[in-house]
Amino acid sequence: MSQQVTGLDISKLSSEEIRQRIRAGQHKGHTAGLAAGKLQCNLAILPEVYALDFLRFCQRNPKPCPLVGVGDTGNPMLATLGRDIDIRTDVPRYRVFRDGAFSEEVTDISNLWSDDLVTVALGCSFTFENALMRADIPVRHIEMGRNVPMFRTNIDLVPAGPFSGQMVVTMRPLRLDQIEEARAISARYPQAHGGPIAVGDPASIGISDLGQPDYGDPADVKPDEIPVFWACGVTPQNVLRSAQLPLCITHAPGHMLITDVAEYADTTGLPRPTQQGVKT
Repeated sequence: MSQQVTGLDISKLSSEEIRQRIRAGQHKGHTAGLAAGKLQCNLAILPEVYALDFLRFCQRNPKPCPLVGVGDTGNPMLATLGRDIDIRTDVPRYRVFRDGAFSEEVTDISNLWSDDLVTVALGCSFTFENALMRADIPVRHIEMGRNVPMFRTNIDLVPAGPFSGQMVVTMRPLRLDQIEEARAISARYPQAHGGPIAVGDPASIGISDLGQPDYGDPADVKPDEIPVFWACGVTPQNVLRSAQLPLCITHAPGHMLITDVAEYADTTGLPRPTQQGVKT
């Protein structure tokens, strides 16, 4: 379902045009289905003193934390990811955490920015969703005009410094005959979490009720469909929160940074590293 605003189909706008609307406060909703062909990013903004350990954590856990960009200390602009990206204003909604506790959700972090902050951008599954739809594989939450359902799991991550925890996953229901193609397509996007980490029984990864996601919105699962789970960029939000940093800022779930970078599809056919400890 396209996101419509007073007759304007936002899904048809360029990445730069969408960011301008976000910066102007004209779009505060989720970014699923927007800027087809462009990389969308999860965010972690944290003090420089913690940044190296966090980057180590991302390197050790590439499925939920695919690193795609790092800003200069104190610089809110992300020139490597697009034209005129100001991380203080160009995300629809941010979440602010202080000492590990949720503080507030805001649409602008200009008043929170300081010279010691570092922005880390991580790939997002919204990127490969565009590829699935191009292959006529339905994406249920987009069809329903909702945010993707996200769930905490019992899958342990590889720790680094103060950062540790369990993986968060997204869920998309598919028919059995669609799963292998969806797996192959998403695996070509390592910057967007790659292929699924689990298929079928939610309880096997610690999920008790698909109708009650921990984040996002529920998505209908039809009788002939099977739940398919991908690693999710909300994972580092939970990890950052558990580390109890004095300040960290993330995107609100489903409200991503839209970049000008084209989706990267790995078509080499070479095997890629697998996430340590993940059930496949």
